[in-house]
Amino acid sequence: MPPTRTNLSEGRWILLLVDDDNALRQSLAEQLRQVEGYDCREAETGRSALDLTSKERFDGVLLDVGLPDVDGREVCRSMRRAGISSPIIMLTAADSDADTILGLESGADDYIVKPFRIGVLLARLRAQLRQHEHSDGAVLIIGPYSFLPGAKLLIDRETQRRTHLTYRETAVLKYLYHARGGVTPLKALLQDVWGYNAGVTTHTVETHIYRLRQKLEPNPSQAEILLTAPGGYRLVI
Repeated sequence: MPPTRTNLSEGRWILLLVDDDNALRQSLAEQLRQVEGYDCREAETGRSALDLTSKERFDGVLLDVGLPDVDGREVCRSMRRAGISSPIIMLTAADSDADTILGLESGADDYIVKPFRIGVLLARLRAQLRQHEHSDGAVLIIGPYSFLPGAKLLIDRETQRRTHLTYRETAVLKYLYHARGGVTPLKALLQDVWGYNAGVTTHTVETHIYRLRQKLEPNPSQAEILLTAPGGYRLVI
């Protein structure tokens, strides 16, 4: 089971930035922290990065190729072998096609050449994070739970209690999650999760919401995670 995400900031992407250039790393980390929706941890060696990822789960990794102790591409391979599926973006001063191919073959999702503009990095980072978030291999954080859509599983991060979900419960929870705390209209659930099937009514949706609350909420009669909102539902993440 992959490590859980540390609760640095609720509702934010938690990134690991790995670079031995202290000035560059600290400056980039500070710029990332100033962007709404991001928080950042730092590591200056490959071994310290691997130690951190063995204990904590990160939403994404920015990984320099030229580390002082281990080649960044080997660090990337080690992370993938350890089961880390989060997006990894390699940072490098080399811009040849061969270097790019080596980086991608090591398991990286993208490859950015230094120097780069922060806006370009953020655009490519967001694209990778969103793509991963919608994949079955994602681990999504909902309140005290790690939600694994591909395994149809909720895991309480404190007790490690595992709760299995049905296919439809998984689809509803994933759909609500991607609203990122916004209200999901009941009609949207009917259309996008059930496809307006003739045999499906609003009562069907309400029944699934009820069952999800039995699995999510410490006290289902006083919901704190899956809330009823005007016209629909809202998930507190």
